[in-house]
This record gives sequence, structure tokens and C-alpha cells, in this order.
Amino acid sequence: MSDTQTKPIKVGLFVTCLADMFRPEVAFATVKLLEQAGCEVEVPRNQTCCGQPAFNSGDKHNSRTIARQTIEALEGYRYVVGPSGSCIGMLHHYPELFTEDDPWKARAEALKARAFEVTSFLVDVLNFSGIQSEFNGKITYHDSCSGLRELGIKQQPRQLLSEIDGVELAEMQEAETCCGFGGTFCVKYPDISNRMVSNKTGFAADSGASTLVGGDLGCLLNMAGKLKREGREVQVRHVVELLADMTGTPAIGEADYDLGQPL
Repeated sequence: MSDTQTKPIKVGLFVTCLADMFRPEVAFATVKLLEQAGCEVEVPRNQTCCGQPAFNSGDKHNSRTIARQTIEALEGYRYVVGPSGSCIGMLHHYPELFTEDDPWKARAEALKARAFEVTSFLVDVLNFSGIQSEFNGKITYHDSCSGLRELGIKQQPRQLLSEIDGVELAEMQEAETCCGFGGTFCVKYPDISNRMVSNKTGFAADSGASTLVGGDLGCLLNMAGKLKREGREVQVRHVVELLADMTGTPAIGEADYDLGQPL
């Protein structure tokens, strides 16, 4: 066995804002999965937002500022992995922010080549098939727009989910259709966004699944909120929570207390 094969793969975890602020379990589950796959995981302290809200709003100046900081924070790792097709997709857009004669462009290209969404990394890069998890229930999977259309993430999470003991995948109608979140889209076009998420939650409920699973917290928070407002009995979880066997905490959108009494 070569020296390269014996050393763990050094991975920098790109936590993402939503995981940090709303669902830290997703970051912990990602670390657990990567370590199971033989990686040495570090969390760069200087990372912040990927800059996608500014980029999508046409603010190229602040997008470049954020990109430079992120590139610096994530250099030195063989791979950069995150639990979000949307945020990793933004890292792939960084080269567009710099001109050909700008030294930052080459650094942005280098980051793009090393940056992967977690299920894509496990399947496409590591060829990992060692999921150690159990989940007795029927699930349905939502394909997030950025992961699917920018990064080609479709079969990878399904392949990993199929390794979980007890899980049954029930594909819902229009699994590839947008949930209506779209970052600033839901703010600019609330009526259209609401109709889109209503369609999505209806399809999820019609699938007969007890749990809706996906790979982007923005989508999941959007759908979880709508499901609760509609009174539907469908839980929502990030795919890594199931894969890492970390489903003991309340699902997304569910409080961990009842009328002020801690559980």
C-alpha cells in the first residue's frame, strides 16, 4: 500500500450559513460521514457566507470580496466538501467574478476543482459504500435545483440512501421541480413561490412517505414550514442526517420543547 493510500484524505468542511445558524446537526452529520469514509476533517475558522445572495442580486463587488476571503480560508485542503449543492455551486461560480489577468481567477479555478457536495464526494470521488445507518420508514427525495442542474446530483444521494437498513424510497411526482424558495426569489415573488411550495408539499404527502429528504437546507426549511402550516404529518430532514444515523433530534421545523417544558 502506498503512502498516499495510508494517509487520511484531508478535507475542509464548508459548513454553510444555514447549517451554522439553523441546523448544526447537518454539519456534525457531514463530519461523521466523512470520517467514516476515511477523511480527516477540519473546519476552517475564517469561512463565512459563500456570497450567493450578493451574487444573485447582481452585487459583483461584494461577491468578489466574499469570494477572496472564502478562497483564502479553504486553501490548503485536498478537497472542500459541504452539505449543500447550492453553496458548493456558488463556489463553482467564483471564476466568473475575476478577469483572466487577475491572479485570483486561477485560485478560484483551483477551488472549483476541489469543491464537492457531500453525497457527490462520497460516491463520485471516494466510491464510498459503507453507510452504517438504520431508518425504518418510507421517505421521498426532493432534488434541489442547484445540486441537480449545476452539479449533476441525482443518483448519488439515492445510491447512498439505498444502503440504509429499513428505508423505503417512494419517489414523488415532480421530484426535480423547484420548491419555490430560490433564495431571494421567494422574497421578490412571494405568490408564485407559495404556489410552487404548495405543489411540492402536496406531491410529498401524496407519495405516502413519512419523511421528506433533501440536500439543501434552504429548500428543506421552506418545505418544512409549509408542511407545518398545512398541518401535514410529514417530517423533513437533510439527507446526511439519515446517512449518518443521526435522526434522534427533532425534524426540521419541529420544536424541541412543548409549551416551554424541555423534553
